[in-house]
Amino acid sequence: MTTHLLGIRHHGPGSARAVAARLAAIAPDLVLIEGPPEADGLVAHAADESLVPPVALLAYAADDVSRAAFWPFAAFSPEWRAIRYAVGAGVPVRFCDLPAAYQFAEDPCGAPAESISADPLAELAAAGGYDDPERWWDDVVESRRDAESPFEVIAEAMTALREDREVTDERERRREAHMRTVLRKARKEGFERIAVVCGAWHVPALADPLPPAARDQEILRGLPKRKVTCTWVPWTHGRLAASSGYGAGVRSPGWYHHLFTTESDSTARWLTAVAGVLREEDLPVSTAHVIEAVRLSDTLAALRGRASAGLAEVSEATRAVLCAGDDVRADFVTARLLVGERLGSVPEAVPRPPLTSDLIAAAKRLRLARDPLSRELDLDLRTPGGLDRSRLLHRLRLLGIHWGTPRKSTKQNKGTFRETWDLAWEPGFEVDLVAAAVYGTTVVAASTAKVQEAVAGAPPLSEITEAVENCLLADLSDALPDALAALDSRAASDTDITHLMTALPALTRATRYGDVRGTDTGSLRAVALRMLERVCAGLPPATHGIDDAAAARFGELVTAVHDATGLLGDEARQRWLTALVRLAARESLPKLLAGRVIRVLHDADRLDSAEVELRLGRVLTPGVAPVEGAAFVEGFFAGGALLLVHDERLLRTVDAWLTAIPGSMFTEVLPLLRRTFGAYAGPEKRAIGERAAGLAGAVRVSSESVVLDEERAAAVLPVLRALLGVAG
Repeated sequence: MTTHLLGIRHHGPGSARAVAARLAAIAPDLVLIEGPPEADGLVAHAADESLVPPVALLAYAADDVSRAAFWPFAAFSPEWRAIRYAVGAGVPVRFCDLPAAYQFAEDPCGAPAESISADPLAELAAAGGYDDPERWWDDVVESRRDAESPFEVIAEAMTALREDREVTDERERRREAHMRTVLRKARKEGFERIAVVCGAWHVPALADPLPPAARDQEILRGLPKRKVTCTWVPWTHGRLAASSGYGAGVRSPGWYHHLFTTESDSTARWLTAVAGVLREEDLPVSTAHVIEAVRLSDTLAALRGRASAGLAEVSEATRAVLCAGDDVRADFVTARLLVGERLGSVPEAVPRPPLTSDLIAAAKRLRLARDPLSRELDLDLRTPGGLDRSRLLHRLRLLGIHWGTPRKSTKQNKGTFRETWDLAWEPGFEVDLVAAAVYGTTVVAASTAKVQEAVAGAPPLSEITEAVENCLLADLSDALPDALAALDSRAASDTDITHLMTALPALTRATRYGDVRGTDTGSLRAVALRMLERVCAGLPPATHGIDDAAAARFGELVTAVHDATGLLGDEARQRWLTALVRLAARESLPKLLAGRVIRVLHDADRLDSAEVELRLGRVLTPGVAPVEGAAFVEGFFAGGALLLVHDERLLRTVDAWLTAIPGSMFTEVLPLLRRTFGAYAGPEKRAIGERAAGLAGAVRVSSESVVLDEERAAAVLPVLRALLGVAG
C-alpha cells in the first residue's frame, strides 16, 4: 500500500504539468484532491469535452445562499489535470477537504483559502536568495520543462518549515484532520496506490506515520452541518487573479495559461501576441520590435542566471521595446494578456437551479453571449428581438443581476425607441441567480415576485414609483396592478407635497412606454393625474414660510414637474400652469422660488415679456434688499442665459440694478450672482458681455447734460496725434 503526496501550488502550470506526468507514471487506483467532498458526484462531468476551464465548483447552503464558496480550476490548475487524468483512466477520484457542510455552518465565507499565519513560499524564497516568492516558485517549478516537479524536495522543505510550528488555526486543524480521515478510509477500502493532490503546505500533515485516528475524531467531533448544494459554473481568468481578491489567486493567469499550452518558443510566441494586441489598438509595432524584445528578454534572463525568460523579463522587454517605455500601454497589455478574460463553459448536462437554466435558455434564444468582456449593445425597441432583450435585462436588474448597465449612447438621433447597454457577465452572477431563485423558477416569475415584495407594506412613495416604472420597462403585467394599487394608496395618504412632486416625473415618464413597449398605461396615467391634482392644490400652503434651502428644493421640483406635465397632455399642462399663476401672485413667496416660477410661466407663454419686465423691475428696486433681488435673479435665470442675450429690456433692467447696488452690499450679493452666472457656458457669458457692452456704447451723451473738462481733454490730444500719425 503506497500513498503518493503531490504537494502543489494552486493554479501553477509547472505543478500541473508535473502532476499529470507523475500520475501517468504511478498509475494510482484512487486520486484524492483538495476540495469539497459534496462535489464528488460532479467529477464525472469532467469527461465531457464541453466542460471547458476556467470553471469552478460552486457550493452553497441550501437554506442560505449568502453562504457560498467557489473552488476555481483553470486549464493549468494541478487539481484540474488530476481530475482529467482520473476520468480519462477510469480511476475513482474524490475530494478530501473539510466538507462545505461544516464550513458553512460556522463560517459564512467558507472559501477555500489558505489561512496559515505565514507564507511558507516566502520563507523558502528567502532561503534561496529571492525577495519575491512568486519569482522563486516560477524559477523552481513553473518554468521547468522537465517531466516531473520535485515533489519530494518540496515535501522535505515544507516538513522543515513545519517542524517548529504548531498549527493553531482551528479551521486548518479541522481541514487536515478530515484529509487524514479520508485517507484512512481509502486505505481501509483496499486501495493500494493512492495519489493525494493538495497544497504543498499540507503534505507534512498527511505523511506517514499518521497521528491516531481518535485524535482527528476528537477535532471533528460536534461540528455543525448544513445541507449543501454543488454545481459547476463558468469562471474567468480575471477571477483567478490575485488582484480580484481570490485568496489562492495568481498574478498572471494569462501568462500561466500561455506557459502551459505552449510547447516551444514560449517567449517569442508571447511577445508576438503582445504585438498583436498593440496593433489592434493602431499602435505602431513591427516585426523588428518583436525580434528585439525577444533578444532583450533572453539577455535579461542570461544576466540573471535564469534558464529561460520568465514573466519579469518579458514584461520589462514589453515595456521597453514594444511600448516605448509607456506605462499606459504596458498596463493595457497586462489587462488584455497577463490577466485576460477567458471564460469557461459548462455543458447542459450539469445540474443547475431552474432559474439559472431559464436564463441560459433565454440568453441562447435571444443570442446574448455571456461574455466577460464589456461590449455595447444597441437595441431598437420597435423590433421583437430588441424589445425582448431589453425586457430580459431589465428583469435581471430587478433581481440584482446587473449583466447589462443602461447608458446614454454616443450615437445621434436615438429617440425613445432606442436603448444602449453595456454588457459584461461576471461569474459572481451565478450566486446571485441562486439567491434570486427563492422568488421563482423563471426570470419573469422571480422578477414579478420581487416587485410585489417591494411594494408590499408601506414603502416610500419614491420606491413605489420606481417599482411601477420597472414593471413597465420589464413588462411585468402580473406585478403592475399591485404596484399601481400601492402607488395610488400611498399617494392618497402622503401629506408631503415634495414626495408627490418627486414621484410624479418618473411616473409620467413611464406613460411613454405604452407607445414604445406596447403596454397599457391607462391606469398609470389616471394615477399620475390624481397626483398632479394634489400637487396643484397643496403647493401654495406647502411653500409658505419656507427657508432658502427649501425654496431651492421646491424650485428644482417645480422645473421637474413642469417638464413632466408635457407628457400628460394639454389639459394637465394648463391645470399646472394655472396653479403656478396663483402661486406667483403670493407676496410671501420666497424670492428664489418666485424667480423660478416666473421664468417657467414666461417660457410657457403665460407671462409676456412686458409683464416679466414689470415683475423683475419691482424686485430689482432700491426698496428691496439686494440679497432678495439676487435670489430672484438666481431663480429666474437658472433656466438659461438666452433671455439676457435676446431680450434687451431685461438686460437693461438687470444692468441698472447691478450698477445701483451700494458697494457695502455688493460683496454680500456677489456669491449669489456668481452662483447664477458662473454656471453659464463660456459662449453664453461672452454673448451677454457683448450685449452689455453694446448697451454702454448706445448711450447718447448730449452737450447740455455733460460739462467737459477742456484742460484734461487737451492733455490727451498729443498722445492721440502720435498714435494716429496726425500732425499738430
